[in-house]
Amino acid sequence: MTERKRRKPGETRDKLMNAALELVGKGRHFASLGIREVTRQAGVVPTSFYRHFRNMDDLGLQLVDELGLVLRRMMREARANVLQADRLMDESVAIFISHVQQNRSFFVFMAQGMAGESRAVQEGIRSELRFFASELGNDLRRLRLVDHLNDGDLELTCDLVVRTVAFSLTDLIGVSPEDDYQIEQIRKRTTRFLQLIFVGAAHWRTGEQAPLSS
Repeated sequence: MTERKRRKPGETRDKLMNAALELVGKGRHFASLGIREVTRQAGVVPTSFYRHFRNMDDLGLQLVDELGLVLRRMMREARANVLQADRLMDESVAIFISHVQQNRSFFVFMAQGMAGESRAVQEGIRSELRFFASELGNDLRRLRLVDHLNDGDLELTCDLVVRTVAFSLTDLIGVSPEDDYQIEQIRKRTTRFLQLIFVGAAHWRTGEQAPLSS
């Protein structure tokens, strides 16, 4: 039996996706990857690529789906471990950093994709982040932390939280995974950012607008 026939269904697809992530993890930008380079990294012939993906954008969207699973695992872990409101930000940021460290290539891909050349991948990642913000809003309602906010203001607050964490991601992937000092500084700074957001949200009243300085 040939090697091709011995392969399990989906094995080549997984090899191609893992190969793209490996290249991203080594410093390549996803938008610059070509099909031949990915298939060479995966150890498969270029023609096999088209049995699983239409083009590199299609492969990127499949990676976005996998990234979504990583984000959902992170949310489940946060819900299981963050039981007290006063520990919400500190523990959630620690869980976020832990998942970035464990799935570094996925999060590098995410950081690249948010401002990348592929509109399809960019929108896919933004869609996942919107879902993440929506789930955060549900959790804040459940913990009764923002009962004074209407749905529109809560949505804006959660969007600001997600944007802040995404911005911190660029700092996090820019340092060595072994640089404990810098990672701890990023953790503290990100937690502080979120604390300031929620202090502002706690004092926000629907319909109010901050005066603009002249």
